[in-house]
Amino acid sequence: MFEKLNLIDPILKALKAEGYTKPTPIQEQAIPVLLQRKDLLGCAQTGTGKTAAFSIPILQLLHQDELYKKEPDGIKALILTPTRELAIQIGESLEAYGKLLRIRHTVIFGGVSQKPQTDALRAGVDILVATPGRLLDLMDQRYIKLDRLKMFVLDEADRMLDMGFIHDVKKIIARIPAKRQTILFSATMPPEIATLASTILTNPVRVEVTPVSSTANTVKQEIYFVDKANKRHLLLHLLKTKNINTALVFTRTKHGADRVAKDLNKAGIMAEAIHGNKSQNARQRALTNFKAQKTRVLVATDIAARGIDIDELSHVINFEIPNVPETYVHRIGRTGRAGASGSSISFCDAEEKAYLKDIQKLIGKPVPVATDNPFPMNGSNIVAPVPSNTRPLQKPQQKQQQPRRDFKRKQANTAPKKSTGNPSRKPSRDWLSMPGEKNY
Repeated sequence: MFEKLNLIDPILKALKAEGYTKPTPIQEQAIPVLLQRKDLLGCAQTGTGKTAAFSIPILQLLHQDELYKKEPDGIKALILTPTRELAIQIGESLEAYGKLLRIRHTVIFGGVSQKPQTDALRAGVDILVATPGRLLDLMDQRYIKLDRLKMFVLDEADRMLDMGFIHDVKKIIARIPAKRQTILFSATMPPEIATLASTILTNPVRVEVTPVSSTANTVKQEIYFVDKANKRHLLLHLLKTKNINTALVFTRTKHGADRVAKDLNKAGIMAEAIHGNKSQNARQRALTNFKAQKTRVLVATDIAARGIDIDELSHVINFEIPNVPETYVHRIGRTGRAGASGSSISFCDAEEKAYLKDIQKLIGKPVPVATDNPFPMNGSNIVAPVPSNTRPLQKPQQKQQQPRRDFKRKQANTAPKKSTGNPSRKPSRDWLSMPGEKNY
C-alpha cells in the first residue's frame, strides 16, 4: 500500500483518484530511498512503474522544501528523457500525482515552436522535463538557468546512448550544480552507461526489477509461422476474428509501418502509424486517438514506441520479428501490465526463424505455436525450442539480398541518416529523424 511509503496526504489522495492502490516493486524500493535524498541507480524496463518511482518523491520533496524553507524561484528538478512522447507522458504523470500541490512543471522538446515553452519558463517552473537537444538550445539562448537545481533524473539512459544523445547529456551534466541528488534509470547497463553512472552518482542505492531477459507471466505469447506475402492477410484475419480491442503493431521500418496502416484502413480498420518521419503533432494526435480508442490499431517502429505507456492495452502484435532479442521483451512488455492480462502475437517468416531462436534462447523457453493458422507457411512451420545449454544457430546467409536493414543499436557517435522525405525539411536535434529507424 502507498500509505506505507510515508507519502504526504495530497499525493496519496491524488494516487487514489487515479485508481492506484498498490505500488509496483520498483516503486516500493525506490520511493523510500529517494525520500531520504539519496542517489539512485535503477535498472528497470518499460512498464515497471519507474516514472512514478521518481516523480512522486520529487513532488513530495519539493513541496516540503517550499513549505518549510521558502525556496527562491528557479528550476529545482530536471528530468532528462530521450523522446518527446516520453517527456509528455512524464509531464502528464507529474500533473496527475501533483494536482493537489502548488508545484509548477513544464515540458520542452524539439520539433515544435519554442515560444509556448519559453513563455512557460518565464512564468516560473519548479520541475523541468526535457529532451537533450531543445534543452541545450534554450540554455544557449539563456532561457534556462539551472544554478538552483537540486535534483537531476536521467531517464532511459541506454536509449540516450542508442539514439546518439549521450554527448548532449554529458554537456548538460557539466552545466548543472555538482551538489545535487541524482537518479539514473536504464533498462540495460552497457559499459558506457555504467561508466557514466559511476561518474555522476554518489554512493547510489541500486534497485533492480524485471531483468530484460524475462517476460511477464501475465502475457500470453504465441507465434504464427507465415510467408511474408501473407502477413497482411493474417493480420486482417486476426483483427476480424479475435477479440482484440486495441493492438500495438510493431514493424522494423518506417515504410513498413505506413504500409501496414494503409492496408488496415483500406480494410475498414481504423489504424495510424507513428515513426520518425511523422511530425510531432501527427505522432501525438495518433497516440491520443489510440489512448482514447478512437483508433483501434497503432502501428509503430521500436524507437517511436519507446516510452508509450497505455493502460489496458490488450494485444501487442509483432508483424515483423525484431532482430535484437531484448527488443522482443520490451515490445511485449507493453501489455499485461500492473497484473492485467495481455496477449502477444508474433508473425514469423522464413528469414526470421533465426531471430526467433535468439529470442527463445534469451527468454529461456519456446514461444507457443498458434494452432489456428489459416495461412500456414509453405513447408515446415515448426521451430524447435533452443536448448538452454546451446548457442543460437547462425542466421542463414542470403544469396540474393540481405534481409531488411533492420534496426540496430547505434553507437553514441553515429550520425542520424538523412530522411528521404521532404529535402527542405530540417530534422529536429531531438527526434524527428531518429537513428535506428530505416526509411524504406
